[in-house]
Amino acid sequence: MKKWFIALAGLLLTVTLAGCGNQTVATTSGGKITESAYYSSLKGTSSGKQVLQQMILNKVLEKQYGSKVKKTAVTKQFNTYKAQYGSSFKSVLAQSGMTESSLKTEIRSNLLLKEAVKDNVTVTDAQYKKQFKSYEPEVTVAHILVSKKSTANTVINDLKDTKKSDMTSEFTKLAKKYSTDTATKNKGGKLSAFDSTDTSLDSTFKKAAFKLKTGEYTATPVKTQYGYHVILMLKNPGKGTMNQHKAELKKQIIDNDMNDSTVLHNVVAKVLKKGDVSIKDNDLKNILSDYLSSSKSSKTTSSATK
Repeated sequence: MKKWFIALAGLLLTVTLAGCGNQTVATTSGGKITESAYYSSLKGTSSGKQVLQQMILNKVLEKQYGSKVKKTAVTKQFNTYKAQYGSSFKSVLAQSGMTESSLKTEIRSNLLLKEAVKDNVTVTDAQYKKQFKSYEPEVTVAHILVSKKSTANTVINDLKDTKKSDMTSEFTKLAKKYSTDTATKNKGGKLSAFDSTDTSLDSTFKKAAFKLKTGEYTATPVKTQYGYHVILMLKNPGKGTMNQHKAELKKQIIDNDMNDSTVLHNVVAKVLKKGDVSIKDNDLKNILSDYLSSSKSSKTTSSATK
């Protein structure tokens, strides 16, 4: 199960608390349970306090960054998750105790938090340089997967006699003939575009692919846990210079920060302080003390320096 179903960015929990009152929540043979009794019991638990913290955070995030998160962005991410799980999407939601509506709420909360991180994290030139070392721009490749090294060498030998102008068409024919990857063999072995942040492909496969220029193929078989690959580079724009990719580098750095608990804690502290939060219930007055006592006016340093 993907971590976003567990807790987006490690902070998100969306539960609606009933208003404090004397209306009846439930009745039993032993008596009734009122909203006020339920509230009094719930507020003393760690889960109840976490819910209130999240509700407060959602309110201030919405106020400060709501205009920056469009409904279309939420829908796009929701559809990505839906497509990823396919026919099992609804059952995975149910197993996680979620509905489509609550997932969209969590997605929005996560996007709001990301905007807060962007606004409160300073990315230095040194951090850009560090990120650029491992950066590779988006490339598109085709591959032929086989179980034996000798078969991979047969494919490579066939490609050696092929003109550059005929390379893609010949590779397509060989993919249909030899590849054991049923998802791509009838598409000429073509894979979805990927960059250095991709986590779905084998690291050895990616390393070999990034070395290729457009039109080149691997001269020796590439061994991974799945077998032996022959890779053809269909499109590689080249790494270029750091300044050409600063926007994408910053996005990658921010994505890393979204998984850094220290950075998130500092950002949330700043957001809450700016939100002018006042707790009216004396029993809960210290619920945000871990955040508000540690907040600072200066911007947080990105985790890229760690």
